[in-house]
Amino acid sequence: MNKLKLKYLLFSLIPLLGKPCFAQTDSIWKQKPEIVFSGFMDIFYAYDFNKPQTHFRQSFLYNHNRHNELNLNLGFVKASVKHTKYRANFALQSGTYVNDNYASEPGLLKNIFEANIGLSLNKKNNLWLDAGIFGSHIGFEGAISMDNWTLTRSLLAENSPYYLSGAKLTFNPNDKWELTALLCNGWQHIQKVSGNSLPSFCTQVKFKPSENTTLNWSTFIGTDDPDSTRRMRYFNNFFGQFQFTKKFGLIAGFDIGVQQQTIHSTQYDLWYSPVIIVRYAFANKWTTALRAEYYQDETGIIIPTGTTNGFKTSGLSLNLDYSPTDNLFCRIEGRWLNSRDKIFEQGNSLSNDNFIIVSSIALRFNK
Repeated sequence: MNKLKLKYLLFSLIPLLGKPCFAQTDSIWKQKPEIVFSGFMDIFYAYDFNKPQTHFRQSFLYNHNRHNELNLNLGFVKASVKHTKYRANFALQSGTYVNDNYASEPGLLKNIFEANIGLSLNKKNNLWLDAGIFGSHIGFEGAISMDNWTLTRSLLAENSPYYLSGAKLTFNPNDKWELTALLCNGWQHIQKVSGNSLPSFCTQVKFKPSENTTLNWSTFIGTDDPDSTRRMRYFNNFFGQFQFTKKFGLIAGFDIGVQQQTIHSTQYDLWYSPVIIVRYAFANKWTTALRAEYYQDETGIIIPTGTTNGFKTSGLSLNLDYSPTDNLFCRIEGRWLNSRDKIFEQGNSLSNDNFIIVSSIALRFNK
């Protein structure tokens, strides 16, 4: 009898407790989402003092990679849906960056900059599941030049994924930590490599102990081969970004990866790349940045050269930026690269050195 009374009491409370709860949940989902339209354009001119025979400069660079030619590096238009419980992004792109970096993507897929939908999985809205095509979790530099400290991208950024397709789970336990796990279609692929049945797995741990410090560790585990010749690839990206004062900041990054030499092999090939960037704001609207970097890929895992020592390249760059408003950047950069082997086209021959000057006007807008 007591059990029956208890059950009756519990069922009688459900309308009192449940209805307001469900009503509150329904009201959140019925809230009108915010729709935002935005866009970006980066117009550039680069002059390569090696004077290559064609306008195309380097096979291992994917941004601002034309000689003596005024062109669009990247332009896109984007629509975003923002809601407390869900979100979505869709953007179409064009430019030399698209032609170079998405060359392996079939048909119109290469013109998709973003196409993803996300859902909040808890009441606090700090656990999200996103699926589709989205920017990579690797590195401190992305495809949008205005978001980077230097005009051209570092060698490590140019030769690691800018985009991924798949699904990712992001958890923000507090303002300092962000934890992400990803299941994707491979090393910068919208569609999987033909004949590859293995998905790739990635992680990211981002720690911000203060507004002026960011520490990041990103990983990739997967393969870029079909099943018949599968070589597993294991990759780590580390970086720290520090804003010591309002005027002075520093980024230090390091990439390291290994890949099996052959299928089922216990022997691995190695590549790695360190980089340091120092930025200084010497006036209200003026900044400058100095970059030092090195990239070693002796066996040509990422950058095949066919030379004796492979790709062993050092670099220095110096840029000057003028930003009259937050949505407009005018930039110029000088960049010098030096390789152990002669890999840079110089007229009809090859050279160990390469020096370029790049200029850019970039504009971002929101509506």
